[in-house]
Amino acid sequence: MGIHVLKRDDADFPIILRQIPSPPKQLFWLGVHPNTLISQPRVAIVGSRKVSAYGRTVTERLAGELARLGVVIVSGLALGVDAVAHQATLDAGGLTMAVLPTNLDSIYPASHFNLARQIIASGGGLISEYPPGTEAFPSNFIARNRLVSGLADVLLITEAAKNSGTMHTAGFALEQGRTVMAVPGNINSPGSEGCNNLIKAGATPVTATEDVLFVLGLRSGAGEQTSIFRGTDNEQKIFDLIRRGVADQEEIAVAARLEGPALSAALTMLEINGYIRAERGSWTLV
Repeated sequence: MGIHVLKRDDADFPIILRQIPSPPKQLFWLGVHPNTLISQPRVAIVGSRKVSAYGRTVTERLAGELARLGVVIVSGLALGVDAVAHQATLDAGGLTMAVLPTNLDSIYPASHFNLARQIIASGGGLISEYPPGTEAFPSNFIARNRLVSGLADVLLITEAAKNSGTMHTAGFALEQGRTVMAVPGNINSPGSEGCNNLIKAGATPVTATEDVLFVLGLRSGAGEQTSIFRGTDNEQKIFDLIRRGVADQEEIAVAARLEGPALSAALTMLEINGYIRAERGSWTLV
């Protein structure tokens, strides 16, 4: 199946996963290299497996709108909210990353095998910390959640009951220093009790896509929507640095570890393709 492996001491092992508590010793992946997706803004969307009509509608809306703005959607390929978030991202033409609690030659649940194939075919990726052929244990499902939140900039919970397994993901996100956001629900609905309690405890409430974009430091609106970024590794690295506020060319060169022709070529292609522009001696996003 073309499964690739990254060891924790490999130079291209995702830095953000090295920095979380209990980092994985290794990552197995299918599709694009994890760093290709990590170079872009990312939101993990998780929630109840028994998703209601309300939860489905909210998840489809938020995942689809964020994906169309170039945000990578991370989730766990599980039944319910996870699958809805992945599918809405694909339907919007966006990029999504699925973290599995099983090895990659045993897609779980099996009913999502075609969804997993679509994720790879669309330019996204599948990730697991378990080697091919290994047995899956119940503890894997909780352990998987720390990687879902660890890979994201923001954790967004769209629907969750009071004792939902999603609460484990929220706990991991807080431990990792990620922003936790939740969609408020009907106070009479047990399926929204978890989200409502998170908001009471300090999670940021989400009633529109703009709430998530604000936390990510991105903009939305007519004429301001960003397209999904696709380019070389060097272009993606530079684009992400400029998006995060590194504007001076010398600073970009140091941070990206690029110089001379490689740096000039990447900046030129980004400018030609309409991603960046020169402004008063520095670079800015278009």
